[in-house]
Amino acid sequence: MKLEEIIKPLLSWYEENKRDLPWRREPTPYHVWVSEIMLQQTRVEAVKGYYERFLTALPQIEDLAACPENKLLKLWEGLGYYNRVKNMQKAAKEIVLKYGGELPADYEEILELPGIGSYTAGAISSIAYGLKKPAVDGNVLRVLSRITENGEDILKQSVKRRVEQELEAVMPADRPGAFNQSLMELGAVVCIPNGMAKCQVCPVQHLCSARAHGTVLEYPKKAAKKQRRIEEKTVLLIQNGQEYAVCRRPDKGLLAGLYEFPNMDGWLTEEEVIRAVEALKLMPLHIKNAGEAKHIFSHVEWHMKGYVVRVASTEKRAGNLLFIDKKESKGKYPIPSAFSAYRKYIEEDE
Repeated sequence: MKLEEIIKPLLSWYEENKRDLPWRREPTPYHVWVSEIMLQQTRVEAVKGYYERFLTALPQIEDLAACPENKLLKLWEGLGYYNRVKNMQKAAKEIVLKYGGELPADYEEILELPGIGSYTAGAISSIAYGLKKPAVDGNVLRVLSRITENGEDILKQSVKRRVEQELEAVMPADRPGAFNQSLMELGAVVCIPNGMAKCQVCPVQHLCSARAHGTVLEYPKKAAKKQRRIEEKTVLLIQNGQEYAVCRRPDKGLLAGLYEFPNMDGWLTEEEVIRAVEALKLMPLHIKNAGEAKHIFSHVEWHMKGYVVRVASTEKRAGNLLFIDKKESKGKYPIPSAFSAYRKYIEEDE
């Protein structure tokens, strides 16, 4: 099978079956960029609302470049991986300075911008500018590994680069964006991960080696992932009337610069929590269990145990605690989704 044989059936299928997605209706360079960054690690259905909200607040690249960080992180709240949007803002500032607020119509220049890799650069170049550049992500690698029955590890950069070269050599010069999207769409709705592909509705089933040999579930091949590190934490929901305590995380590292509920390493008992709150020069009045929760990052899992602690008003406070009004927090202080299980304890009295 020659790779170029998939082009015609794929494009015909895509035109008839593509999903109606907001970013496809007006595929400007900025819109494609925002959607592709949001879609990393996040389901399409979940992204739709974030996409509309983000562009309503920041309709132009200049708006993204000038946006205060707190507002920017609040717009991104719930999407996770906050470095993605921080890099977007860095890139936006560079685009304003170097390119007058417009993404350059050049693949290599796009690739040099902060936070943009070959996949995103390829998507912007092909979809928005009609340039003959591939956009190879996990969906595309899975589709092609099954079609060609290639057993190489798709997590290797060398494999991804080879696939990019092979696709660039055969992709149609007149419809590169549609071709890239047809491969993405096939991987998203037909040649799906974590289960049997829907081969009966695949437009290239007659060209697929894995289907012919009954080996679809054996592809793609991936090296075993390293086991995530588990960290136990105690989360404190410290309340003073209608205010509750947050603190800002360091500017570098996991969830950099975001606000969080005060927390400590390890699982503390009620007595230990009371002593910890007193060490913050606060006077605990009442404590109750807020239950357990878990949040999974790429390389670490947080296993959390929470306590609601009501304290008496005091002017003497230790550490970097900031007491904020419940209503005020919704618009100003982005709290990462890692703590979403505990937000209800702050909001329940509203």
